[in-house]
Amino acid sequence: MKVSLAHRVLLVGFMGSGKSAVGRELAEQLGWRFEDIDEAISRDTGMSISEIFQDPGESFFRLEEHRKTREALNQDEVVIATGGGWAVVPGRFDEIPDSTLTIWLAVSPEEAIRRVADSENTRPLLSCSNPLEKARNLLKERSDSYSQAEHKVDTDGFSVEDVSVRILEILQANNPRNGME
Repeated sequence: MKVSLAHRVLLVGFMGSGKSAVGRELAEQLGWRFEDIDEAISRDTGMSISEIFQDPGESFFRLEEHRKTREALNQDEVVIATGGGWAVVPGRFDEIPDSTLTIWLAVSPEEAIRRVADSENTRPLLSCSNPLEKARNLLKERSDSYSQAEHKVDTDGFSVEDVSVRILEILQANNPRNGME
């Protein structure tokens, strides 16, 4: 599906793919708002994602994730960073308005582990004895879901700015009258 006149950009991908960092940069470049769904859930609940996964649990988190994403998708001029598991819930891509450009930020399991190890956020799904193996398995399970996005942008070896420029190019190709020509 080709988007004519995108009003929002939705970023999907595995943890550590750069959804939050790229989303912030892209929103700044566009002069749009940025909505990080994980941050919005933490803000609303007063709990970290790790705390939510412990109690009340992942199912509560997924319900909140769905609700917050629907709210964001009802707005214009917003870049939305979903959580890494958002796309794997059946029917999620069916709920996206036509005027939304969807981008899969692709990352290798090795790069994802390196990036999340450098962050201060604890990733509940990687709290195990072999995080790289867990990341490989999760990414393999989720790739078909992520591939439902209209465009795939590789992030390994690229800076946040490089990835943002690539998305701007995609957006311009889909929005020739967006004022970015």
